[in-house]
Amino acid sequence: MKSRIISGLIGLALLITIVMNGGIIFDLSVLLLSLVGVYEFNKAIRKIENINPISWINYALAIGLFLLNFTKNNILGFILFLYLIISLCLLVLKSEYNVKDISITIFGGLYVPFFFYHMYLLNDNVYIWLVFIGAFATDTFAYFTGMTLGKKKLCPEISPKKTVEGSIGGIIGTLVVMIIFSRKIGIDNIIGISILSIILSIMAQMGDLTASTIKRSSGIKDYGNLMPGHGGVLDRFDSILFVTPIVYYYITYML
Repeated sequence: MKSRIISGLIGLALLITIVMNGGIIFDLSVLLLSLVGVYEFNKAIRKIENINPISWINYALAIGLFLLNFTKNNILGFILFLYLIISLCLLVLKSEYNVKDISITIFGGLYVPFFFYHMYLLNDNVYIWLVFIGAFATDTFAYFTGMTLGKKKLCPEISPKKTVEGSIGGIIGTLVVMIIFSRKIGIDNIIGISILSIILSIMAQMGDLTASTIKRSSGIKDYGNLMPGHGGVLDRFDSILFVTPIVYYYITYML
């Protein structure tokens, strides 16, 4: 428990420092998280019998999305097309890969590098804090509400400890915290922020459950041991992976 608390505090301090400074350090940090995330995902999936994801193409996608930040041309669609067409061609050109291998590879590419890509888009933007505050508030309020009031299981076959009461508590707690924070940074659209908060909290929990489903299928407890007591990158960023695109698209097109 002591090592978990210490590593958690160090990780939190490092996260705040990187986000506050932004710039290239933030981008490089996201790239590192993306690459480690791809490694953890592939390592977990390979524990499932007869599934062999293609590692290099997802590493290449992670690097390509990182480099996209340094071009003025909006070629995201082209990068994703290239990624998909190469993946599909490998099905024909490499006999050791089958449809399941290609499918899980593409799933991993979208789940890790592409979802992480949206963090680049929020670099040096005050809205990046909505991602972390929303995700952490959901985890915190869901945990304590579930621990004190939880009775009805949410998804016992996936995560036996999660409860419906905890889920609702996470949504309500996140709503309150997000409204308070949004007022502090000058957002007066309470209805818009309220809708975002509810969607964000639900998707944060979906991200958590998705990661848990993959781990359960792979027969592992954690994706890695990057932080003592906290697991790997995908253990710590499972909610954030789902929340970041939601925040970006919502503030871009709806807020």
